[in-house]
Amino acid sequence: MTFESLEKHPGARYFLSLASLVIVVAGLKAAAPILVPFALALFLAVVSTPVMFGLQKRNVPAPIAIAITVLGNVVVFGLLVLLAVNAVGDLNQQIPRYRDRGQRLFQAGLEWLEVRGIPASDYISWELVDVPVLSFLGSTLQTVGSLFGLAFVVALITIFILAEATVFPFKFQAILGHSRLHRIRWVKTIREVQVYLGIKTLISLATGLVAGSFCWLMGVDFPVVLGLTAFALNYVPTVGSIIAAVPAMALALLVHGPSWAIFVGLGYFAINTLFGNILEPNLMGRRLGLSTLVVVLSLLFWGWVWGPIGALLSVPLTMVLKIALENTPDLRWAAVLLDKVPPQARRAAGAAPAVGLDAAMTAPAAAAAPMEPDAVAATHEPETTSA
Repeated sequence: MTFESLEKHPGARYFLSLASLVIVVAGLKAAAPILVPFALALFLAVVSTPVMFGLQKRNVPAPIAIAITVLGNVVVFGLLVLLAVNAVGDLNQQIPRYRDRGQRLFQAGLEWLEVRGIPASDYISWELVDVPVLSFLGSTLQTVGSLFGLAFVVALITIFILAEATVFPFKFQAILGHSRLHRIRWVKTIREVQVYLGIKTLISLATGLVAGSFCWLMGVDFPVVLGLTAFALNYVPTVGSIIAAVPAMALALLVHGPSWAIFVGLGYFAINTLFGNILEPNLMGRRLGLSTLVVVLSLLFWGWVWGPIGALLSVPLTMVLKIALENTPDLRWAAVLLDKVPPQARRAAGAAPAVGLDAAMTAPAAAAAPMEPDAVAATHEPETTSA
């Protein structure tokens, strides 16, 4: 069946598209050992590219700028792995205390229910609630150990991506030719992805710092690990903030009691309301949003395809896909389905002044000129002619 016949039979075209989608998803799942390190390296490279270019603007040679950027990433992730290893060791020492405290709280809860006429002890026992901690710790240590090998591969790929970052504009120029519309579309897509990941990383960092400091002030154990957990899970809107609050509330319950756990939960709610519902929408603008259903489905889908790392990167991956769809005219309808609000609501609010990324995207076209491949090529043209 040719493409001309597919235009005459839309049903066959839809089935062909669905079959192609199934093949792509199967390929993503089968190639996870290769694609997961590449996705992490690409994420780090996109976030680190402004730092590298900033160093080059200050007359730092390109190899040294790449080395400084990669070294910064290695130091940060090395500290994260060391903190995780130390936290697992400390947790192993505190497990007996947590288990005794949890058993006493469980018995007190059963007595409270039985006093009120609810025979809960007939249906539930401590053995059903007690988690097999040793097996959990073993799997956690294996995961931390595997991160060392993964970190080396990610760092290696990141080095090559950053080294190629200065050449990509020329490659795009050769691929797209003299089509100014396509070049502007590519530049706009890349800029939106960089701005989204940059702002999301800063907001997640601030959320982790405030959450860790709050847990330290409340006397909750492992405040550094809880802050890192809040930082990582903040990339998953709505669902991530709820998951991040669970271990903090559990530790507060085991150490200080139920009232302290409620205070910690309220503190997490206030932190995520401030950063997730006030600061982040104002910085990014309303256009870069995903519906809650899409967030949950993307979490399940990418978690099934790429495991825990896929679940962590689910929303950034889906947002990058949405940005690419928005900048493709014949696929813009798919971006509308992923969006948080319908286009009618955004047009109704269009009278309000643009903020954040919306303001940057509605700026005059001259502001985007330095980002275009033509402008980049023009800055290097004298060297090319002299060569």
